Amino acid sequence: MEDLVDMTFWRKRRVLVTGHTGFKGGWLSLWLQKAGADVCGYSLEPPTTPNLFEEAQVAKEMRSVIADIRDLDKLRHVFTEFRPEIAIHMAAQPLVRTSYEDPLTTYAVNVMGTANFLEAVRGCDTARSVVVVTTDKCYENKEWHWGYREGDALGGYDPYSNSKACAELVVSSYRNSFFNPEQYSRHKVAIATVRAGNVVGGGDWAADRLVPDIFRTFSDGRKAMIRNPEAIRPWQYVMDPLRGYLLVAQKLCEQGVEYGQAWNFGPDFSDMRSVEWIVSRLARLWGENAEWVHNKGIEQPHEAGVLRLDCSKAAIELGWRPRLSLNSALEITVEWYKARLSGDDMRSFTMNQIEQYESLALSPAITSIGNGQ
Repeated sequence: MEDLVDMTFWRKRRVLVTGHTGFKGGWLSLWLQKAGADVCGYSLEPPTTPNLFEEAQVAKEMRSVIADIRDLDKLRHVFTEFRPEIAIHMAAQPLVRTSYEDPLTTYAVNVMGTANFLEAVRGCDTARSVVVVTTDKCYENKEWHWGYREGDALGGYDPYSNSKACAELVVSSYRNSFFNPEQYSRHKVAIATVRAGNVVGGGDWAADRLVPDIFRTFSDGRKAMIRNPEAIRPWQYVMDPLRGYLLVAQKLCEQGVEYGQAWNFGPDFSDMRSVEWIVSRLARLWGENAEWVHNKGIEQPHEAGVLRLDCSKAAIELGWRPRLSLNSALEITVEWYKARLSGDDMRSFTMNQIEQYESLALSPAITSIGNGQ
């Protein structure tokens, strides 16, 4: 089964993306613009300075609405005015450590924000394909060395992870109550959730996130302080899970409720790497005396040690698989940050990286750039 995104499908499609000022939302919005889609974004102001949204001029060829996902009246108005055919929900409070500091806002945004999004869909007579982005952390993590499948128990230790598990339950309830698959011929709405792990790519400056923290310190000539070097995460290039999201959205449009399920999008197990491996590799790629040290002796909130996804269902039913090796992802990411430091036009550079990804993704095997040392 072919798993490349059909760019002709997306041309002139009306697509509403919440969270378009964020890192993954920005990359998705740019990709949709490149495909010729009519894109409307709904989000708060960018969460950091600097940010991908401004650096890559994400709003240049799309409608951008700056508003809160908790504002149901505003969200309904945007849905009514824009009349999307496809709606992709990415707006979130996305940080584990922030969720410890402000759990109530985390739940308000991630749970009630998802409910508001689905209420807006419910009041929109044009929406047909609905994708809600959650996280690999929504599972009840038992520190298994094998991957979690979509039917495994939901849970989440910290408020962020748990709020995303709650969002999954909200979607399930709305699907059963208001968009029941058995009544698809009446409502014509198909809903899926998508779960991915840690992504790398240019333009991420989120606080307390590994790769942005590393690039901040390297750019300033400082040593990167690493708090949990033994932790293992499903690292992948940002475009790989986004390709999965677009594949699901297209399938929901074309084939309806058959694809209205939960989907995992993660790297091959060979790219399940420790934090120590990641930071050491980035230091070599960055050069210029880049170094890191283990931040010992400071009490840290609980974080999962091992977290893997089993993506067999996406491989079998969608034909999806990761297209870029982790080595390639890190090389491309370093190129992005170095280009910014050199004063390049980052919208053009980012669009070129999207085009480069599309070209590399044509490879019949997972692509690796460089020598992979």
